[in-house]
Amino acid sequence: MKFRLTLAALAMFPASAVLAQDCTAYTAEDPFDLTEAEIVGFYDCLKDRMAEGYGAEGDAVGSVYRDWTITQTAPGLAGVHGNRLLITFANDIAAEQYTQYAEDIEMPVGSILAKESITLSSKRQAARPGPLFVMTKLEEGGAPETDDWLYAGVQPNGKVMNIKQSFCHDCHVAYDYQDNLGYPLEEVRLSQ
Repeated sequence: MKFRLTLAALAMFPASAVLAQDCTAYTAEDPFDLTEAEIVGFYDCLKDRMAEGYGAEGDAVGSVYRDWTITQTAPGLAGVHGNRLLITFANDIAAEQYTQYAEDIEMPVGSILAKESITLSSKRQAARPGPLFVMTKLEEGGAPETDDWLYAGVQPNGKVMNIKQSFCHDCHVAYDYQDNLGYPLEEVRLSQ
């Protein structure tokens, strides 16, 4: 009887929900101990769900960023953005210059970078979609307090986040020698 009830309960949930939960579980106590295969597995499992979620409310970036240049070979766990796995996409204006990963640069006006994130919950020992972080380069003087960058974010359900510009810029200014850009980890950068 118990077996039948379990099967009946499972039948009420879509198989994709069960599979999604299975493919995001991990046992490492520290997210920095995750293997490359586990990280890539999380991304493969969640990437379609993330793209669908970010675009769900019609956000101008969240709806199109997947058509842009992907700037790395796999998500990286850099310890920034709340210890999330990150993978960056660059629009056509930004792509060529951004993928040089250079110091002493100035990104062209209209450059947009969209950084997908996967939140790693140590408590639940599972990965789940995190926010889409967005940086847009404005015209000179467009936002002098943030070196002409506009910071934005889209929640995994497509809703726009309320972003305090100084919250983002206070970290990004540490990279002022490369126009406030925190590049992907070297081990996941595209070959040049």
